[in-house]
Amino acid sequence: RPEEWVARLGGTLLPNGTVRRPTGGIIEELPGYQEGMFWVQDVAAALPARLLGEVRGRRVLDLCAAPGGKTAQLALAGARVIAVEQSPARAAILRSNLARLNLTAEIVEADVRTYRPPAPADCVLLDPPCTSTGTIRRHPDIPWIKRPEDIPRLAALQRELLVAALAMLAPGGTLVYAVCSLEPEEGPEVVTAVAATHPLERLPVRREELGGLDVELTATGEVRTLPIHLAEHGGMDGFYLA
Repeated sequence: RPEEWVARLGGTLLPNGTVRRPTGGIIEELPGYQEGMFWVQDVAAALPARLLGEVRGRRVLDLCAAPGGKTAQLALAGARVIAVEQSPARAAILRSNLARLNLTAEIVEADVRTYRPPAPADCVLLDPPCTSTGTIRRHPDIPWIKRPEDIPRLAALQRELLVAALAMLAPGGTLVYAVCSLEPEEGPEVVTAVAATHPLERLPVRREELGGLDVELTATGEVRTLPIHLAEHGGMDGFYLA
């Protein structure tokens, strides 16, 4: 009920249904938070799950899943979700968030590179570790704590994770690859490298899949959000979505 929560939280309703509220206050003390009426997620981070389309009743893998915003989206939409997270501490946060929201998913603590589900999934969402340079508007320390050598190291990991994710996907299924990085080495170059050696089709994103958000589509039909997008409402995180 987004219109109700716009009023209760003093926020603004964005085209995709996200409620954007002004900065300030302790999140856990906001009305409705403890009752599980909403979760906190940047508007750009809400896009990857949308690109899987209608997921009700479908088997969906959410890989590198914590803290669980995308898992929550998928569970709320009626998907049968397996959320895979390697870090026990982050998996605990994921469990806590789902419990607060009264949503259900199977949570597996495992390395995506070696984990395999009981059966191939209809849909797979992979949001792998990255340099997070797209979150610079919320984390202005990013340029100071990241190093050039972080990019090739993470890109190598992302390629491994994408190859593993494809191995979990049923033939004809849909995989969404998402990174909150502005670096091409972590986005289109990862997908291009894996596509050169694995049987996959790069499907162009349609504007109507973006929930009314005015963001960029690349020449190959993939999504690039930037911190300057949605500037009138405070911007959004930078993401690459394929």
